[in-house]
Amino acid sequence: MIIKKYQANTETEAILLAKDELGKDAIVMNIKTISPKGVYRLFRKPTVEITAAVDDTGVLSGGKKEAEVPKSKPSFFTNTPSGYGEGGMSSSRAKEPYNAKEEASAIEKKLNSLQELLEKQLLEHQETKKAEEVVKQKDPEEQKREACIKLVYDQLLRNEVDEKYVTQLVREIESKLTKDITIDNILSHVYQKIILKLGQPKIIEVVENKCKFIFFIGPTGVGKTTTIAKIASDLKLNKKLKVAMLTSDTYRIAAVEQLRTYANILGIPMKVIYTEDEMAQAKEELSDYDIILVDTAGRSHKNREQRDDILRLLGTVEEDEKEIYLVLSATTKYKDLIRITENYSEITNYRIIFTKLDETISVGNIFNIKMLTNAELSYATCGQNVPDDIGKLDTQETAKKLLGGFD
Repeated sequence: MIIKKYQANTETEAILLAKDELGKDAIVMNIKTISPKGVYRLFRKPTVEITAAVDDTGVLSGGKKEAEVPKSKPSFFTNTPSGYGEGGMSSSRAKEPYNAKEEASAIEKKLNSLQELLEKQLLEHQETKKAEEVVKQKDPEEQKREACIKLVYDQLLRNEVDEKYVTQLVREIESKLTKDITIDNILSHVYQKIILKLGQPKIIEVVENKCKFIFFIGPTGVGKTTTIAKIASDLKLNKKLKVAMLTSDTYRIAAVEQLRTYANILGIPMKVIYTEDEMAQAKEELSDYDIILVDTAGRSHKNREQRDDILRLLGTVEEDEKEIYLVLSATTKYKDLIRITENYSEITNYRIIFTKLDETISVGNIFNIKMLTNAELSYATCGQNVPDDIGKLDTQETAKKLLGGFD
């Protein structure tokens, strides 16, 4: 018996294929509907598959039927073993029996894999087309505005502004944008927003007929002593105030001698204090001065005991009689600046001085620390020259640098 399968769009077409190949005596043994798999289901209709059979025994000479041998070639999927033909089994292929089921299974796996790949590519193509259509639907001016915001975003990141502050700033700007706003107006909004967030820097405030103590705190190596000398020179020479200097930095002899040298040049008193009692005595002796600048030890922010010493020293002066300035270097890594400010978090009312602005091309840390601490900004230094290389931090110039020259 010869058994074969045929596929066609309809059951009638499949039966005709079977009759045409196997003869009019072919019998239909099974009929089933096949739905396309994978990506093909989007483009093809279901087909019909039939299984047909015919008896291959016939008469030989003497009255028996001869087997009707089909003239057409077998279909792709067939239960008839390969190698059979008009002359019987090929001797060269008889050595390795052919397994039609295994071959069909292997081919089907390859087709399924290809279908999955095609389906994935089709979905990606559809998503790309949708994205392109969305972009096409946007107004050209809207696209320009979005490109401008992206440019500002990238520029602030390049200037090492913390990403969370960049995102916050951009969201605030986007909420204010109107359809008719120009690129120049967007940049102007960003510029003004940065200046507002930086705030108005505050420097030493003098109260008439009242002595004020100005404490300088901060880690080692930030230029605290030189900064004090610059401020002392400005107050004495330019503002004509009565200025004195104290230092509790007894750990560094060089720092004490450096401050003493500046005091001698300016003709102002300078005292070294070791204890809280000596601080109380110095307050009494210098009560008729306008400003007392106090240099504290530039100790490590990691040392709890050393920070407690500073807190005790600060506690010797009433709140309304003192100002505190945290001195930071603009060259310090932002992660380190975060740790430094965290370790001085018990001192809640201080202003920030940034030094060494001439030693870095990035001013992002100024914005970062202002946003992190919400402390008022104050002086900025940009060199070693006393008393010239110091002044109130310029927020407008800082905003321009953050935006890469935009204004």
